[in-house]
Amino acid sequence: MKKGIKDRVAIIGTGVTKFGERWEKDEEDLIVEAVMEACVTANVDLRKDVEAAWVGTFYATTGISGSTLADPLKFYGKPMTRVENYCATGMDAVRNAAYAVAAEIYDIVLVCGVEKILDQGGKGLDVTMMFPHPILLGQSAPAIFAPAAIRAFKEWGWTSEDLARVAVKNHHNGAKHPKAHFRREIDIDTALNAPMVCYPLRVFDCCAISDGAAAVILTRPEIANDLVGRNNYATIKAIGLAVETLYPFHRPDYTGLSFPANVKAAEAAYREAGIHDPRKQLDFGVVHDCFTINELITYQDIGLCKPGEAADLIREGVTAIDGDFPINPEGGLKCFGHPIGATGVRMICEITKQVLGKAEGYQVKNAKAGFAHNLGGPLSVTMITIVGTPDWE
Repeated sequence: MKKGIKDRVAIIGTGVTKFGERWEKDEEDLIVEAVMEACVTANVDLRKDVEAAWVGTFYATTGISGSTLADPLKFYGKPMTRVENYCATGMDAVRNAAYAVAAEIYDIVLVCGVEKILDQGGKGLDVTMMFPHPILLGQSAPAIFAPAAIRAFKEWGWTSEDLARVAVKNHHNGAKHPKAHFRREIDIDTALNAPMVCYPLRVFDCCAISDGAAAVILTRPEIANDLVGRNNYATIKAIGLAVETLYPFHRPDYTGLSFPANVKAAEAAYREAGIHDPRKQLDFGVVHDCFTINELITYQDIGLCKPGEAADLIREGVTAIDGDFPINPEGGLKCFGHPIGATGVRMICEITKQVLGKAEGYQVKNAKAGFAHNLGGPLSVTMITIVGTPDWE
């Protein structure tokens, strides 16, 4: 049996709701909206063609079993699995489904990620279930990432302006995407004068929470050819997943200048896809910019540049939409927000549409292959999925 997933799984359908404050809809409405769009683009009938389904959802307020998906769709009697893996929940749901297709257990499957967070009424993510530590129980997400920025400022001379450039870039891209939560451009001064959240991270250095759902339909390439035609599907080239300790700050070798899960997930994905130089072999990327510092650290961890050089990429416009290697052409988490279970699936939808030349916002020129990077927990879980056209090598 062939080892690895490269070109064994095709993405034939994608569906993404508008992300944001969706007060008028509940999680069931969002699921139906995303799944129906995915089925239409895949040219499949949900009840007749789909053999199994996976749903990614993190918070109990949205759902805690496969019935989260079954009930709103009235889709019963089929295998249905709920997946949770911190902020990488959605992408891990795609991974599980893709492996089932590659193993030829099922021909056509559905994956949906969903979260309805804003109805909880909190000021941010409920971290009590994310970081169960007896002393650091109240540590917020900004407080987890802020020390990395402080250390990068000291070691490499990065500045708050470098972080602001990430926010400006992503808001420029997201302003054009019809499904983004935030569709307004900002300038450097706006970012630098925003209220402080956790030094040195200001408001525009942090992504918001949102409501939203995203879905994909997966099958094998030979079936995809019959359903949608060769020019209307992409194939998964690799999926890398790495899980590190829940308490990275306790490790004596932890520096805050690199997140080990990022490095290991990238190595696994590149090895499977046959990539030796991602800047040359890939065309763009979607990065988990929950905080601006995380986007910069990720550039280095996944081999887009050497340690200390990420700020140069943002200063020189390399990762801008018209740069040599665009990052977050759709606006990233900074513009979509972060409904935990939906984010990773949305990323897969975005890179699929980019390589098919059907992006809803900015289209990366001549995009044939790109990656999606999803980081979860207190720097603990990283997933990288590489997607390209069927003829990409």
